[in-house]
Amino acid sequence: MSAYLRNRVAGGTYFFTVTLLDRRSRLLLDHVALLREAVRKERALRPFHIDAWVVLPDHMHCVWTLPECDNDFSTRWKNIKATFSRALPKTEYRDEVRKRTGARGIWARRFWEHTIRNDADYAAHIDYVHLNPYKHGLVAHVRDWPYSTFHRYVKAGVYPLDWMTDVSEMTCGE
Repeated sequence: MSAYLRNRVAGGTYFFTVTLLDRRSRLLLDHVALLREAVRKERALRPFHIDAWVVLPDHMHCVWTLPECDNDFSTRWKNIKATFSRALPKTEYRDEVRKRTGARGIWARRFWEHTIRNDADYAAHIDYVHLNPYKHGLVAHVRDWPYSTFHRYVKAGVYPLDWMTDVSEMTCGE
């Protein structure tokens, strides 16, 4: 088995992709309140700043900034996933190994992380997070997706409400 190395920067800002094991599932949307509660509980124990977040049916993307002198995003994700999983009824398929170890068949084992390097990288990843529902064909307008920090960015004046409007719907003169 190969060693899995993660780049850890105390006080760093990171982009994450976290997926469900079943990529056809809608579990995250069906139980978004439980996910929010799991995140709230973990932030109360191990604070971090949510720079951006989007929840999709089967995965989520987010950008976090950790406190100075702290680089432990892995424990935070482990706890968020565990808290969310414990709150759900045990209805998913579990193979013999999962049954024996008590593991749930909800989350993909790992998550993907990228350390943000500079302001341009930060802006690109924030845009990527907010554009994702549109990219996946879930909405015609980014503003129509309710499970996103996009709305916080609009209120702050970072994005206009019509950011990334579906150009196929635009008419001459717009």
